[in-house]
This record gives sequence, structure tokens and C-alpha cells, in this order.
Amino acid sequence: MEGFPSSKDEFLMGHIFLISKPLGWSSFDVVKKMRYLIRKKYNLKKIKIGHAGTLDPLATGLLIVCTGKFTKKIPAIQGQEKTYTGSIKLGGTTPSYDLETEVETNYRTSHITEQLIHQSTQHFIGEINQKPPIFSALKKDGERLYKKARRGEKITLESRKVFVREFNVISVKNLTVNFEIVCSKGTYIRSIANDFGKALDSGGYLSKLCRTSIGDYQLSKGIDIKLFETLLNN
Repeated sequence: MEGFPSSKDEFLMGHIFLISKPLGWSSFDVVKKMRYLIRKKYNLKKIKIGHAGTLDPLATGLLIVCTGKFTKKIPAIQGQEKTYTGSIKLGGTTPSYDLETEVETNYRTSHITEQLIHQSTQHFIGEINQKPPIFSALKKDGERLYKKARRGEKITLESRKVFVREFNVISVKNLTVNFEIVCSKGTYIRSIANDFGKALDSGGYLSKLCRTSIGDYQLSKGIDIKLFETLLNN
């Protein structure tokens, strides 16, 4: 990888890594692994390292990780527009709005046409109000929401404004809508999936998600954790 740091000082001064997050890993898992590898390589007691925008464990794609003094750049990177591709499965809902939890309710789908699907995307373009999923890393009363949700606690959340610039349907097959969405910081694609099902007078949940860009940073330029480790040690 061109420009990969070759010394302890380069990591401490700061670097931006474009990481292709694997399925099943949390964003914190990636940061924890990278911190361990860097500390081990250079025998460091500590190093600043953080990510610029959480991806759920069931999502893949671009995770930007900053080290050293470049951790100060994280807020600016987080605030940039993001692009996602993914799939919405119609006809059912899950408590988490994705595949983390099982389908709890099934809905009719006989009335859904491809034309209706394309028309319904228009309700989600521009400034929209959405409620975050209760299964999320947001905090309430000092605790992550997903911990409360897993205990079965009743959670009331306020809606908030986000901005969706594009919502493109790539294809529709077997009640699965494959899409691309370009949106602002703080947009939950899982919530869009759930609300999209409602807009179709049915149900919907996110079955696949990949973040392909954050601002000008592209997933196509990213590396996976194994390659990061190889480059670090070589």
C-alpha cells in the first residue's frame, strides 16, 4: 500500500487508514485489533487510535481509522456524506430492523409492484425525520441502547432530522430491493429499511449493507485487517 507508515513516529504523528471492515466485526473490534498490532510491533505502551463512523457488525465496507495526532480529524471526517449499497427484504419486520434479530411479524406483499417500490423511494429523499433503531450504539441514561433492548426494556426515542440526497433502486428480485443510498451523518439505513416497508403498507428489514464511501474516501482504496498486519510487519 502506497504511503503505509514505516516507523513508530509516523504512526504517532498521525495516519488515516481506509479499512474494509469484515462481516461480524464491530468497529471497535477493528480499532482494538489495530491498536494491539501497532503496540506489539513498536513496543508502545499506548497510542491514540479511533474510527470515524460506526458500522454495525452485520455491515461491511469502509471504516476510516485514524492514529496519533490525526485522531483530531475524526469529527470532520465523520461529518462528511456517506454512500451505502445494500438490500431490503420486504414482507417482514425485526426488532433490530436487520438480521441481528429474527422476523417477528409478517405482512402482505401481493400489492407490491416494482413501480410502487420506485415511487416510494421519493418519500425518503431530502430532509426526513427518522427514529434510530433501539438496537443501536447510541447512549441513553449512560448506557448503550442495544444493551437495554436486549434486556427487553421499553425504550422511547425521539425522531431526528437527517438528509438523504439519493435513494436509487438497483434491482428488485424475490421481494428483495437492492439499493444505493447517499446520505448525511447520523442516518440509519436500518431505520430507512423499516420505514420503507411501512411506506409500502407492508414490512421491511435490512438484509445486507456495505458502506462504499465517506466523502472522497473510497472503499475501493481500502485494505482488510490481514493485509494491514502484513504491511505492518513487513
